[in-house]
Amino acid sequence: MRRSILRDGIVAGVLGATAVALWFLGIDLAYGQPFHTPAMLGRDLLNLFGPRGTEGTFTLVACYTLFHYAAFVGVGLLASVIVHWAQTQPAVLAGAMMLFVAFEIGFYGLSAALRESPGLGSIGGWLVATGNLLAALVMGGYLWRTHPELRAELAHALSGAE
Repeated sequence: MRRSILRDGIVAGVLGATAVALWFLGIDLAYGQPFHTPAMLGRDLLNLFGPRGTEGTFTLVACYTLFHYAAFVGVGLLASVIVHWAQTQPAVLAGAMMLFVAFEIGFYGLSAALRESPGLGSIGGWLVATGNLLAALVMGGYLWRTHPELRAELAHALSGAE
């Protein structure tokens, strides 16, 4: 069955975003503060656009959730384009793996820098790293499962054969 780049990207993105959202919901519930993380991130996101008004928790969570899912769908679409492109150019997978590693290193560097901010510093680095790993595993697992040809393409790309 031919799979759609758009469909694969949206599904992968939604799955990754949901994995992270559930991870932080669980953490927030464990600390007795449901929706604390998305409310705090929503507040920081809205602060980028100027001084805040009287937005309540629901508005903060809704704003951040929309941003969160849009960002993950964007990443899912990029991953889907790479997976579909690899069907004709398996070497793309080797480059994508290097890009993924570079992105992850950059992500953890950015997380370390953001820990210095007053609001974001309260989110432990290991919590963010775990959420990011969960999203990568869920999104990658979805694409791997729905594109069984990836195994052969990856083996071909890593072999260096023409």
